[in-house]
Amino acid sequence: MTEISFHFNVADKWEYSCRLLRKAAGTGARTAVTADPVDLQRLDRRLWELDPVEFLAHCLAERADDTMREASAVVLCESLAAAPHDQILLNLGPGVAAGFERFARLIEVVGCDEGERVRARARWKYYTSRGYAIIQRDRAGKDAH
Repeated sequence: MTEISFHFNVADKWEYSCRLLRKAAGTGARTAVTADPVDLQRLDRRLWELDPVEFLAHCLAERADDTMREASAVVLCESLAAAPHDQILLNLGPGVAAGFERFARLIEVVGCDEGERVRARARWKYYTSRGYAIIQRDRAGKDAH
């Protein structure tokens, strides 16, 4: 069964996501990220803006060929059907990602916006109604640099 964790009260969702992705890649894990196309582009730009020593091999799944998707530690996907692996899924989208259950781990990142919190509560209810145990991480006050 997929291990699910919610990271709540994230001050800067994009910076936090970059840190999570660096940490996962540092352990050798491969991560798929799902979100709407505009947010995937935003994350792609943020990943390219990382310091060169922190660079993460990544690609936009819908624009990459099979070789590029397989070689990338991070694959940004509009649809999880394009994800070449099933280790970690980072969901930055507003709803439950179709096909999440094939992944060993699912991480939900939730910002401080009330609308985001409402959508996160709906996802939480969806997962718990299907028997998933959820790990909660409250980032309030912990992301300041």
